[in-house]
Amino acid sequence: MSDFTHFNNDGRARMVDVSDKASTFREAVAVGTVFFSPETFNLIMSGGVKKGDVFAIAQVAGIMAAKRTPEIIPMCHPVVITGADINFTPDEKRCAVDIVAIIRCKGETGVEMEALTAVSAAALTVYDMCKAVQKDIEISGIRLLKKTGGKSGDYKVE
Repeated sequence: MSDFTHFNNDGRARMVDVSDKASTFREAVAVGTVFFSPETFNLIMSGGVKKGDVFAIAQVAGIMAAKRTPEIIPMCHPVVITGADINFTPDEKRCAVDIVAIIRCKGETGVEMEALTAVSAAALTVYDMCKAVQKDIEISGIRLLKKTGGKSGDYKVE
């Protein structure tokens, strides 16, 4: 078990100790896409969803989720997030909305999970806001696009 960082010597789960790691600037960017029928897409874009402004509510949900990531992902360290932004890019041709989360901190561990959680929560909120109109909305492609900082170095999707 010594090769696995999240297990102690007895083989039980543990949170990795980051006490000796340097506090550095970290940033993570994650993305996901929500696909709709043309009717639902047009309803969102015209502001006709009865529950309210889909993107405004989803943006708040994504930021809130990023801040609460350690409460739902068991081995995540609490991180003091110094910046969080969620962007929505509608694409009429695909009847889709691309969601991008950018999360920043100065700390001993990264914010990849916070960025991924932010995108996930924002996408689920979009679904929730529109489910009365369309049940087969698709959430797809949630993934890390890039991360900076930390011992493992920078990462960027090619």
